[in-house]
Amino acid sequence: MDWICKFKVVIDFRQDALVKPPENESGYSPDILIINRSNLLNEPLWKKQSTVTQGGWIPLVIEVVSTNWRDDYFTKLGQYEAIGIPEYWIVDYAALAGRRFIGNRKQPTISVYSLIEGEYQLNQFCGSDRVSSPTFPELNLTAKQIFNAGKNN
Repeated sequence: MDWICKFKVVIDFRQDALVKPPENESGYSPDILIINRSNLLNEPLWKKQSTVTQGGWIPLVIEVVSTNWRDDYFTKLGQYEAIGIPEYWIVDYAALAGRRFIGNRKQPTISVYSLIEGEYQLNQFCGSDRVSSPTFPELNLTAKQIFNAGKNN
Protein backbone atom coordinates (compact mmCIF):
# COMPACT_ATOMS: atom_id res chain seq x y z
CA MET A 1 0.00 0.00 0.00
CA ASP A 2 1.47 3.35 -1.02
CA TRP A 3 0.71 6.72 0.52
CA ILE A 4 1.84 10.12 -0.64
CA CYS A 5 1.62 12.57 2.23
CA LYS A 6 1.81 16.34 2.20
CA PHE A 7 5.58 16.01 2.63
CA LYS A 8 5.73 14.55 -0.91
CA VAL A 9 7.24 11.27 0.21
CA VAL A 10 6.04 7.93 -1.09
CA ILE A 11 5.71 5.59 1.85
CA ASP A 12 5.58 1.87 1.24
CA PHE A 13 3.98 -0.01 4.14
CA ARG A 14 5.55 -3.46 4.15
CA GLN A 15 5.79 -5.74 7.11
CA ASP A 16 8.30 -8.01 5.40
CA ALA A 17 10.94 -5.39 4.52
CA LEU A 18 14.39 -5.79 6.06
CA VAL A 19 17.33 -3.49 6.59
CA LYS A 20 20.53 -5.51 6.29
CA PRO A 21 24.05 -4.20 6.63
CA PRO A 22 25.94 -5.63 3.62
CA GLU A 23 28.46 -7.53 5.76
CA ASN A 24 25.81 -9.17 7.97
CA GLU A 25 24.02 -12.44 7.31
CA SER A 26 20.79 -11.23 8.91
CA GLY A 27 18.90 -7.96 8.99
CA TYR A 28 16.35 -6.00 10.99
CA SER A 29 12.65 -5.52 10.40
CA PRO A 30 11.99 -1.94 11.57
CA ASP A 31 8.64 -0.93 13.01
CA ILE A 32 8.47 1.89 10.43
CA LEU A 33 10.68 2.07 7.37
CA ILE A 34 10.56 5.07 5.02
CA ILE A 35 12.05 4.12 1.65
CA ASN A 36 13.06 6.27 -1.30
CA ARG A 37 11.33 4.07 -3.85
CA SER A 38 13.00 5.64 -6.89
CA ASN A 39 16.35 4.27 -5.68
CA LEU A 40 15.10 0.71 -5.15
CA LEU A 41 15.94 -0.13 -8.76
CA ASN A 42 19.59 -0.01 -7.66
CA GLU A 43 19.03 -2.20 -4.59
CA PRO A 44 20.20 -5.74 -5.45
CA LEU A 45 18.13 -7.63 -2.83
CA TRP A 46 14.85 -5.71 -3.01
CA LYS A 47 12.95 -7.67 -5.68
CA LYS A 48 13.81 -11.12 -4.35
CA GLN A 49 13.95 -10.53 -0.60
CA SER A 50 12.41 -7.08 0.20
CA THR A 51 15.77 -6.20 1.70
CA VAL A 52 17.56 -2.85 1.67
CA THR A 53 21.33 -2.73 2.17
CA GLN A 54 22.10 0.88 1.21
CA GLY A 55 21.38 3.54 3.83
CA GLY A 56 20.92 6.23 1.20
CA TRP A 57 17.67 4.60 0.06
CA ILE A 58 16.25 4.90 3.58
CA PRO A 59 15.70 8.47 4.78
CA LEU A 60 14.15 7.37 8.09
CA VAL A 61 13.78 4.30 10.31
CA ILE A 62 11.56 4.34 13.40
CA GLU A 63 11.71 1.73 16.14
CA VAL A 64 9.10 1.56 18.90
CA VAL A 65 10.72 0.36 22.11
CA SER A 66 9.57 -2.85 23.74
CA THR A 67 11.21 -5.10 26.29
CA ASN A 68 14.19 -5.57 23.95
CA TRP A 69 15.09 -1.86 24.20
CA ARG A 70 18.81 -2.67 24.28
CA ASP A 71 18.59 -3.82 20.66
CA ASP A 72 17.19 -0.43 19.61
CA TYR A 73 19.69 1.66 21.59
CA PHE A 74 22.82 -0.45 21.14
CA THR A 75 22.72 -2.81 18.18
CA LYS A 76 20.42 -1.10 15.70
CA LEU A 77 21.73 2.38 16.47
CA GLY A 78 25.26 1.32 15.58
CA GLN A 79 24.24 -0.67 12.52
CA TYR A 80 21.97 2.04 11.10
CA GLU A 81 24.69 4.63 11.62
CA ALA A 82 27.27 2.37 9.93
CA ILE A 83 25.20 1.87 6.77
CA GLY A 84 24.41 5.58 6.59
CA ILE A 85 20.69 5.87 7.36
CA PRO A 86 20.23 9.66 7.64
CA GLU A 87 17.65 9.63 10.44
CA TYR A 88 16.71 7.11 13.13
CA TRP A 89 13.97 7.55 15.73
CA ILE A 90 13.58 5.53 18.89
CA VAL A 91 10.07 5.99 20.29
CA ASP A 92 10.09 4.93 23.94
CA TYR A 93 6.43 5.46 24.85
CA ALA A 94 6.66 3.53 28.13
CA ALA A 95 10.06 4.84 29.27
CA LEU A 96 11.52 1.34 29.28
CA ALA A 97 15.12 2.25 28.42
CA GLY A 98 17.83 2.78 30.97
CA ARG A 99 18.40 6.21 32.50
CA ARG A 100 21.57 6.58 30.47
CA PHE A 101 19.41 6.80 27.34
CA ILE A 102 16.30 8.73 28.45
CA GLY A 103 17.45 10.53 31.58
CA ASN A 104 16.78 10.20 35.28
CA ARG A 105 13.15 11.30 35.04
CA LYS A 106 12.33 8.08 33.11
CA GLN A 107 9.53 9.62 31.05
CA PRO A 108 8.29 8.71 27.57
CA THR A 109 10.88 9.99 25.11
CA ILE A 110 11.39 10.26 21.36
CA SER A 111 15.07 10.12 20.49
CA VAL A 112 15.88 11.47 17.02
CA TYR A 113 19.33 10.57 15.72
CA SER A 114 20.50 12.60 12.70
CA LEU A 115 23.51 11.51 10.67
CA ILE A 116 26.00 14.38 10.49
CA GLU A 117 29.41 13.76 8.93
CA GLY A 118 29.01 10.00 9.38
CA GLU A 119 27.97 10.08 13.05
CA TYR A 120 24.59 10.24 14.73
CA GLN A 121 23.78 13.39 16.69
CA LEU A 122 20.98 13.07 19.25
CA ASN A 123 17.98 15.29 20.00
CA GLN A 124 15.37 14.11 22.50
CA PHE A 125 11.75 15.15 22.88
CA CYS A 126 9.30 14.65 25.75
CA GLY A 127 5.88 15.97 26.70
CA SER A 128 5.07 19.25 24.95
CA ASP A 129 8.40 19.40 23.06
CA ARG A 130 7.84 19.84 19.31
CA VAL A 131 9.54 16.96 17.53
CA SER A 132 12.09 18.15 14.99
CA SER A 133 12.88 15.92 12.00
CA PRO A 134 15.36 16.63 9.21
CA THR A 135 13.37 14.25 6.98
CA PHE A 136 10.05 15.99 7.70
CA PRO A 137 10.97 19.61 8.52
CA GLU A 138 7.31 20.70 8.36
CA LEU A 139 6.28 18.18 11.01
CA ASN A 140 4.29 20.00 13.66
CA LEU A 141 3.63 17.48 16.42
CA THR A 142 4.69 17.29 20.03
CA ALA A 143 6.01 14.15 21.64
CA LYS A 144 2.81 13.95 23.69
CA GLN A 145 0.64 14.09 20.55
CA ILE A 146 2.60 11.23 19.03
CA PHE A 147 2.35 9.12 22.19
CA ASN A 148 -1.39 9.83 22.54
CA ALA A 149 -2.09 8.89 18.91
CA GLY A 150 -1.45 5.24 19.71
CA LYS A 151 -3.83 5.28 22.69
CA ASN A 152 -6.88 5.90 20.51
CA ASN A 153 -6.50 2.65 18.54
